[in-house]
Amino acid sequence: MSGGSPLLVVEDLRTYVFTAGGVVRAVDGVSFAVAAGEAMGLVGESGCGKSMTCHSIIRLLPPAARTVGGAIYLDGEDLLAKSEAEMITYRGKKIAMILQDPLMSLDPVFTVGDQVGEIFRLENPRWTRTTVAGKVVDILKRVKIPAAERRLRSYPFEFSGGMRQRVVAAMAMARSPRLLIADEPTTALDVTIQDQFLRLLKEMQTESGMGLILVTHNLGIVAEVCHTVAIMYAGRIVEYGTVERVYGEPAHPYTRGLMEALPRLGVKKSRLYQIEGEPPDLCCLPLGCHFHPRCREAMDICRREYPPTVDLAAGGRAACWLLAEEGLTT
Repeated sequence: MSGGSPLLVVEDLRTYVFTAGGVVRAVDGVSFAVAAGEAMGLVGESGCGKSMTCHSIIRLLPPAARTVGGAIYLDGEDLLAKSEAEMITYRGKKIAMILQDPLMSLDPVFTVGDQVGEIFRLENPRWTRTTVAGKVVDILKRVKIPAAERRLRSYPFEFSGGMRQRVVAAMAMARSPRLLIADEPTTALDVTIQDQFLRLLKEMQTESGMGLILVTHNLGIVAEVCHTVAIMYAGRIVEYGTVERVYGEPAHPYTRGLMEALPRLGVKKSRLYQIEGEPPDLCCLPLGCHFHPRCREAMDICRREYPPTVDLAAGGRAACWLLAEEGLTT
């Protein structure tokens, strides 16, 4: 992992969804950084704003959503200040994304060779069909698709789910992006195929030195792949730090609850711990800390004011009044 300046810096990012029922604060003041060669896990329950954060970074938002504040810097360049024409040149070359469902990225009526080859043809219009085919074979081999030469003529439906996700990974890596965002890339895969794909993702990230944001609700995947982790709840990051520190010394009550809910080998429990209650509606967030209705340690101030984000003595940061009260800052 690079020790230099961060590749990606996200500062106080706010992306809201404007609906007939009100304003949904999907991303509400999110800040983090990813270095070149670093893999960061973005973890949280469904609907907490993980995917919207990633779509805000790559600037592919649904029609009702709009980024209303904050800044996103990639290699020192402000992505929010760029025109859509400029972003078109950035996507794929500087920043790429793998979606949860590979069929969302693949056209069923074109062969895999045509779809991957289009990326090379657009960037190098003078290349011959033979040259393009050679490049496609190379990238398919890189993502470990067997018999790559023969599979050029195959259609997406002729691949298994795991192989389709590898094709999408090949498309994402074709232009050697500086940053790769993988949004729940293994959710639709069985456990064995999940492990194979994660190993491939980690291998590609290590070889290329790119930054990686891995979006997931699976803490085990983050422990296997990532260097750092951001825990997200109700549109905000409540804790951030190295995987070792967050897993070994979780500071925020929500993070501690997630860790307590993990099954552990050799530890006998009558039943697994569960965090009581349900995540709040992002359209009608509770006053104060958004987690206080579910928190076993909530204080009066938690119900009145959202807590500040404090630097932790053990490294990283968290947003909790308990930590602010105890003065666990650097």
